[in-house]
Amino acid sequence: MNKNCSNIMALAPSTSNKRETVCIFGTGDFGRALGHKMIQSGYPVVYGSRSTQISSLIPKDAELLSHAEAAQKAAIIIIAIQRHHYNFLIPLAEILHGKVLVDISNNLKLNQYPESNAEYLAQLLPGSRVVKAFNTVSAWALQSGTLDASRQVFVCGDDVEAKQMVMNIVRALGLTPLDKGSLLAAQEIENYPLQLFPMWKFPIFLSLGLTAFFFFYCLALDVIYTYIYEKKNFSFFIAITIPNRVCPVVALILLALVYLPGIFAAIIQLYRGTKYRRFPDWLDKWMLCRKQLGLIALAFASLHVVFTLVTPMRAFVSWRTSKGIISQALNNKTEPLNNTNAWISDCYLALGILGFFLFVLLGITSLPSVSNNVNWREFRFVQSKLGYLALILCTAHTLVYGGKWFLSPSAYKWYLPNIYMLSLVIPCAVLVVKFVLIFPCVDKPLTQIRQGWERNPKHSK
Repeated sequence: MNKNCSNIMALAPSTSNKRETVCIFGTGDFGRALGHKMIQSGYPVVYGSRSTQISSLIPKDAELLSHAEAAQKAAIIIIAIQRHHYNFLIPLAEILHGKVLVDISNNLKLNQYPESNAEYLAQLLPGSRVVKAFNTVSAWALQSGTLDASRQVFVCGDDVEAKQMVMNIVRALGLTPLDKGSLLAAQEIENYPLQLFPMWKFPIFLSLGLTAFFFFYCLALDVIYTYIYEKKNFSFFIAITIPNRVCPVVALILLALVYLPGIFAAIIQLYRGTKYRRFPDWLDKWMLCRKQLGLIALAFASLHVVFTLVTPMRAFVSWRTSKGIISQALNNKTEPLNNTNAWISDCYLALGILGFFLFVLLGITSLPSVSNNVNWREFRFVQSKLGYLALILCTAHTLVYGGKWFLSPSAYKWYLPNIYMLSLVIPCAVLVVKFVLIFPCVDKPLTQIRQGWERNPKHSK
């Protein structure tokens, strides 16, 4: 009898699964969007507002009360108002005592106030448990359901239990909570939505600088020099020819710059004899933006492919081809196939195709949806081993194509080297030093250092 009763009890619905009521102070865009999302997830929602008149904008299943009445009905209160309106909460301090206050506010500029909005709220209401969350999610994303770009929710607070309650709500909404620690992290979390591509600034400015430099370099040698000394107007090179020279050069240099900081890091660790000392700030920042450098390099390489594919459709190419045919017809002479040039042409094209294939593979692997499905060893193999192979192939592609100009006096217009010669300096330097670093006599001590061995342990820290 007791056994049967226990089975019946197990099959009965558990009242502990019922969602707790959540109060939202503020009926603006985000407050309404968040309330609607919570109602869809099974949370009873009550709004606290200055006006208790029912509005069509409020979700129909939500309750609308005054601030004091709404606060009494919930243990978790989401503050969906701006910082300069926080003073109205002071008279409610007794009602809000012990309750979890979730600050979701943002500012108009970085470090607008000496302390974060969440810390300011905690100072106003010292008896409440303040948690910072939801400020990195937009109202539009909540309403439309397109949360892929903003699925992470940063959460911080001094009360562990309060943080856990908020993170449970985040998970119930289909989002991913990320615990950032104490309330001291709120300033960083509030600055996050105001940063415009923080890890992309250096790569973008560097790529733009390189593009501008090489563009004007080619413009001087291929257009201005030709016009002055040969009286030929090749200004139309600006549209296709020059970009198709600049794009692969910038792509190759940026790809080499992805692996150059790793070379510097290895040399510094070998010199110091320890891994327990920080790298210089410039090297740290450089290593953190390697992914962005690689993706921009891939973009330039893709442009090079597109420019190359449209080359046969150009009027200049058609004119040059027809001129060669007419010249052979007038001279009644057919130029024989040059097997050497044919081999060189096919080789640099094959090297370029293989290099671009690996380039694309590196870009695909860097996507979070792909990198999250491979382990660290697999990711390291693709990004390091195949990455260096891609750099070798792309460097060889440039060497085979532009190597003929190294010993040609006509290539040094105004005593300046060809653009392809300049593009090989950094990649070749990276590959040569990397080749030295894989020698057993160098690789073995470097591996030991990275595993924790120290040359002078007493003076390394």
